[in-house]
Amino acid sequence: MGESFDLRKVHEANLDILRAIDGICRRHNIVYMLDSGTLLGAVRHKGFIPWDDDADVVFRREEFEAFRRVCPGELPEKMELIMPDSYRGGKAFYDFVPRIIYRNSRRYSGNDPDQDFYEGKLNHLWVDLFIIDRLPDSAIGSRICRLKQQIAFGLGMGHRRKIDFKKYKGLQKLEVGVLSGVGRLIPMPLIFRLQEKWARKYTDQVNRTGHITEKSFFSNYQPDFQYCVADNAWEEPAIEFPFEGESFLGPKDWDKVLTMLYGDYMRLPPEEERVPSHSGREIEVLDK
Repeated sequence: MGESFDLRKVHEANLDILRAIDGICRRHNIVYMLDSGTLLGAVRHKGFIPWDDDADVVFRREEFEAFRRVCPGELPEKMELIMPDSYRGGKAFYDFVPRIIYRNSRRYSGNDPDQDFYEGKLNHLWVDLFIIDRLPDSAIGSRICRLKQQIAFGLGMGHRRKIDFKKYKGLQKLEVGVLSGVGRLIPMPLIFRLQEKWARKYTDQVNRTGHITEKSFFSNYQPDFQYCVADNAWEEPAIEFPFEGESFLGPKDWDKVLTMLYGDYMRLPPEEERVPSHSGREIEVLDK
């Protein structure tokens, strides 16, 4: 970490973004929920996990679409909504996660090829915006639905600046190589359309037919988290959580959500693992 790294300022900036999201959603009757490590922090620490350096929220598909419509006109000037197709005119791929960046921050102060490739849009603190979509009732249909998201991600990786194959072993390395190789032959805008079409298929079907399926999934999670399946009853209705002395929304049955994500979530990790995971070499918040 560089000398400029100050986790207290990182938390303050992330809290600013959460306040902005919460304010927009309450004004427009849009439901969001704290998610992932931010939900864990709310339950275990009543705020940020002390060593965490990002924040996560989740929306149902229809709620996210409502948020996306009103968000750009209501976000503070120091924040910006970045969509997955915002990099290099939609021709580059990072992931399928929309995020709100904090403009007055930077992760890297020197030259970095990845930051140049993504036009500097990822060289900021951000809050990830995950999306919940419906799953079909059948176990096989559910697995196929989630497998399609893993395939879409693999295809998209063909449009990254580079792939670090050292991160993968055995069959996984072969899968990444094959999918990314095929993906390079497919225009990235088409992959974005495929991913959204596959992700929202059963959400649209529920909205069209009125038949409510019992389970949902986090359709733009990373491939290694596509095991995550939630009963709809876990998520609704959203309830208030104390967080850093304020109040934000989270899932009703948070215990089941956190157990699904983390297992024994109240157990702290080993001390050597209590380090920021997203900040890279350094991070600086410019107005805190």
